[in-house]
Amino acid sequence: MSRHVAIVTDSTAYLPAETMGRRGITAVPLTVVLGDRALEEGTEISTRSLALALQKRRPVTTSRPSPELFAETYRRIAESGAEGIVSLHLSAELSGTYDAAVLAARGASVPVRVVDTRMLAMALGFCALAAAETAEEGGTVDEAVAAAEKRAAGTSAYFYVDTLDYLRRGGRIGAAQALLGSALAVKPLLRLADGRVEPLEKVRTASKAIARLEEIAAERAGSGPVDIAVHHLAAPERASALADRLRERVPGLADLHVSEVGAVIGAHTGPGLLGVVVSAR
Repeated sequence: MSRHVAIVTDSTAYLPAETMGRRGITAVPLTVVLGDRALEEGTEISTRSLALALQKRRPVTTSRPSPELFAETYRRIAESGAEGIVSLHLSAELSGTYDAAVLAARGASVPVRVVDTRMLAMALGFCALAAAETAEEGGTVDEAVAAAEKRAAGTSAYFYVDTLDYLRRGGRIGAAQALLGSALAVKPLLRLADGRVEPLEKVRTASKAIARLEEIAAERAGSGPVDIAVHHLAAPERASALADRLRERVPGLADLHVSEVGAVIGAHTGPGLLGVVVSAR
């Protein structure tokens, strides 16, 4: 490994494999438990399989990577020549991934800084890219961490879901909020706030909710420069159309990514998810 500082994240960053390879980023997979089968996100379960399981109401849960898996990852990276590691992970409010990484870091043969970014999906991915860019330029561990934290501070994530039921089942949103949404037959908009998924607005129809999601994202982006990611689960046409409209509305748009979320986030949101991440450069 030619880089003095290596960057590690987890599979919920949903960075393209080509991008991770080019930037030297390693992603440690979370696990989806489908019935009695534990499957690694990104390699052993497809989003199509997940969506079908959710639609059939089969039991689906998720699990953090083990400390042993993190330890093996850190060992392999150190043996490749890295002198320090920055390990950036999804919000500790949503997963035990950060805690597992901290446990593993204690026994690593090189310094490892583990960071709870308070983010998820490409909100986490943009943090990893910022850290990797700093590392490529010869930055230290502290400088790479600072770059990731600065990117996190300028990043917002908003989500539309068809129902709050999946978030309620997974314990990611309160039962009272989920019940209220169902009782009113509204379409919920959510946001990531201080590492937690919180209700933002309730809109009467799906079309109005998606239009409002677009409006919120465009307002947050302002005149830029910003990067935007549009995520979906089993809704590629909706995501593509939303991305096209944002491309027209955001004058300072630098990069725009459109991707389907993986099985871990999908298990907690359900099919029909649309998400927009706005990240200031």
